Amino acid sequence: MKTWTQWARDGRETVTDLSAIDLAVYTAVAATPTPALDAGLRRLSTAADHSKISIAVACGLALVPGRPRRAALLGLGSVALASAAANILGKRLARRPRPDRVAGKVPEARHVPMPASASFPSGHTASAFAFATGVSAQLPWAAAPLGALALSVGYSRVHTGVHYPGDVLAGAFLGTVAGSLVAGIEEWRPDLFR
Repeated sequence: MKTWTQWARDGRETVTDLSAIDLAVYTAVAATPTPALDAGLRRLSTAADHSKISIAVACGLALVPGRPRRAALLGLGSVALASAAANILGKRLARRPRPDRVAGKVPEARHVPMPASASFPSGHTASAFAFATGVSAQLPWAAAPLGALALSVGYSRVHTGVHYPGDVLAGAFLGTVAGSLVAGIEEWRPDLFR
């Protein structure tokens, strides 16, 4: 039977290995020339600041009474929960430094402003996945396009050099959980989202 010391050592070794993989993938993305994608992914990453894309989609959905309006409320509620969890809890607890774009050799054509907050988890990704999950609970047809958009936002954060892939994976998980929780609350108490 393992002792606590052995469990702790194994945990540290696992984190070290995962960090090495994370850095290797980050470096590989930076080293892959993608001039046709750079400007578009940079614009997408910037457009996702403060959940502007999700808010714009929610505004459009809110114009349609019934399920689309409820979907907009669920999506925005999911974004609020995911954003709070990522930025108030996750980043303060993890305190992972942002990637070093210079050492990672991320091309300058990809750069967006480097956020001052911690890197883990990706708040942009968490919010995008939360919105996709919350909206698709009411509008299943929206799952594929909003999921693809969320994946693109997440990838854009690695492509522009402001997040490691692990930050994005954690953000995607957190956002999906937040969206599922809000959808579950809506099922339990539908009167809250009218």
